[in-house]
Amino acid sequence: MKNDQEDGKGASVLVINPGSTSTDTGLFEASGKGRVRTLDHPEDALEAFEHVLDQVDWREDEIARFIENEALETGQLRAVVGRGGLLRPLAGGTYQVTDAMCADLEQSKYGEHASNLGALLARRFSIRYGVPSYVVDPVTTDEFDPASRLSGVPGIERKCRNHALSVKAAARRAAERLGKDLRETRLVAAHLGGGISICALRGGRIVDSTDALLGEGPFSPERAGTVPLAGMLALCLDGGRTKAEIIKLLSGGSGLKGYLGTGRLPEVFRMIDQGNAEARLVLDAMVLQVAKLIGAMAAVLMGRPDAILLTGGMARSERFATEITSYVSALAPLQVFPGSLEMEALAEGAFRVLNGEEDPLPY
Repeated sequence: MKNDQEDGKGASVLVINPGSTSTDTGLFEASGKGRVRTLDHPEDALEAFEHVLDQVDWREDEIARFIENEALETGQLRAVVGRGGLLRPLAGGTYQVTDAMCADLEQSKYGEHASNLGALLARRFSIRYGVPSYVVDPVTTDEFDPASRLSGVPGIERKCRNHALSVKAAARRAAERLGKDLRETRLVAAHLGGGISICALRGGRIVDSTDALLGEGPFSPERAGTVPLAGMLALCLDGGRTKAEIIKLLSGGSGLKGYLGTGRLPEVFRMIDQGNAEARLVLDAMVLQVAKLIGAMAAVLMGRPDAILLTGGMARSERFATEITSYVSALAPLQVFPGSLEMEALAEGAFRVLNGEEDPLPY
């Protein structure tokens, strides 16, 4: 169990953010102070479960031990908020966890992913403590402009799949720095992590973006992004691979990992510093692709973004951020929000409802 953050007492919102091999869990105050732990889940323990949803009881026990260690008092908790998983397409906002939402997640109606556990676990702890449960800016947040949906092939629609929680949190912070109402901003935001999302936000709404999961955009540490159609057709039709094998390759065995055998940016920089020319070329290509898509999203905003935002795990690297900046700094001022904003963003969404700043949305 790692201690990621330790400040603040008397927390009043429990935040649950499940990942594939860990669960980030925290207790937050309205002031923003929080006590956060990453509950690491050993591979051998996870291998005992055939499906992600089979882990819900086990992860509930892990979180309960965290709460016990934090000596949470009865009546202290005001709400529980979980990471929003693969739900039907929704506008951004804070949603109350309902029976219908849980049913869709339990059936993996829109796909299977560790984030699906967020609402289910939040619901369990909300019942335990007699408080409401929410999700904020789910993975399937969809605010596309109508023209953004057309792909060019009838019957194939562009999908809005991005790191909405992180992107929207960065947008709120950027608006504060700019001294503008979020509804009056035009922003390009790039979430740079294991997956990469590049989004155009108008008035706080994600009106266009790359597909961070499987479909288009820059290649990332592990994902393929946009692939030339002729090569993709050959891979699918002539390569002898099954659909499942191709999906695994494109979503987990491509990008930096596919070219260099590692998806870890620090390791790639070590390779470059040791004179590895291939590593330099591959990183140059990823930087170039990110920059091109930032430019494309600036065009969506008529070439007039107020700022370009960089966030996510790779934004912690000043060296990487500087390489991107060298391409796009002429488009708009850059703001960097290193690391993930997810835990704080989840807590902030719950508090906006609890404090009457916005109403919870129906699912």
